[in-house]
Formats: sequence, structure tokens, C-alpha cells
Amino acid sequence: LLLHRNVMPKTLEGQITMEKTPSYFVTNEAPRRIHSMAKDTKLIVVVRNPVTRAISDYTQTLSKKPEIPTFEVLAFKNRTLGLIDASWSAIRIGIYALHLENWLQYFPLSQILFVSGERLITDPAGEMAKVQDFLGLKRIVTEKHFYFNKTKGFPCLKKPEDSSAPRCLGKSKGRTHPKIDPDVIHRLRKFYKPFNVMFYQMTGQDFQWE
Repeated sequence: LLLHRNVMPKTLEGQITMEKTPSYFVTNEAPRRIHSMAKDTKLIVVVRNPVTRAISDYTQTLSKKPEIPTFEVLAFKNRTLGLIDASWSAIRIGIYALHLENWLQYFPLSQILFVSGERLITDPAGEMAKVQDFLGLKRIVTEKHFYFNKTKGFPCLKKPEDSSAPRCLGKSKGRTHPKIDPDVIHRLRKFYKPFNVMFYQMTGQDFQWE
């Protein structure tokens, strides 16, 4: 706890300290450790269509290791039989229901906000309104703070009263995805469907990935 606190920013009364580590959601020990440290912690999880997420994950890895096998090769244990390799992290991370089950052993659903990655692109102000409400903050970030960057394919953040350049996502975001065999996409959608349905039931939210 002391080590963790030392790397966190100093927080004044009335401020909220936030930390972003995507791997927490899929790390088995994380819920227990966070609960023992601060059981009132509010958790925000950004999720997107697990098929798109897996391809995006692969694209990120490919940019660093161009020699890796194709997505189609890595996604299957046995492609002839259509057996998906759920042990491959790019696939496993998207089984959200499995990971959420672990978190719900320690945290009530009321302490977790699920943000739609798709709506964060199409309606960033709407999703940010939910985040601000969830954290008990005044709705300061609104529509006027966003504009869509067609080159990146993502919204950028701007300060309307400020002349400084807008904040856009870095070069590691918005990469062009490789073309994936449509049959592989179909099989992955089929693989994820029951897990997605379970996730919708657990969260009470339909993310409409089907």
C-alpha cells in the first residue's frame, strides 16, 4: 500500500485521484488487492466489441513485432475444427463476463461503471456525462469540448476558452487494422456471443455488439 501511494499524485481535499491500468481488469489478484487497499474505490471499465478489440490488440503487437504470425493463425487452436484459442491474450481479454465475475466477488455493481468504447467515439460527451455523474462531479466536460478527427477516426479534446492545440490520441491509436478473413470474423463472433449475452445480463447493459 505504501509503495502504491508513493507513486500516486498528491490529492487535496475535494479532489479525486484517478489511475488507469487496463491490465487490472484481467488480473486475477487485482480485485482482492484493490478491495483490501480501498474497498470504496470506484471502478471504470471501458469495453468494446471483443472481436474488434482482439484485432486492435493484434494490430498493436504487430506494429512492435512485424515478424509474428497472422491473426488467423494465432486465433485458432485448430482452424479446420474451428477451435478458437481462448488462451491467447488478445482473445481472452474480450471474455468480459469471465473477468467481471472475479470483480463481483469483491465489489458491488454500483461501484463499477461500464463505458462503451463505441459510444465513446460516436458520442464522447454523452459517455463523459455518465462518467462525471458516476464520480459525483459537476458536468463540466460537454459537447463543446470535442471535435471529430477524421484522420484518426477518434474525437479530440479541446478547451473552448483556450487557444491551445486540441488533445488527440497518440500515434499508437487509430492504426489501420489488417484485413482479416471474413470466415474468421464470423467464427469469432459466434465464439463471443454467449459470453457477450452473459455480460449484458450481469451489467444490465446491452452493448449491441451482435
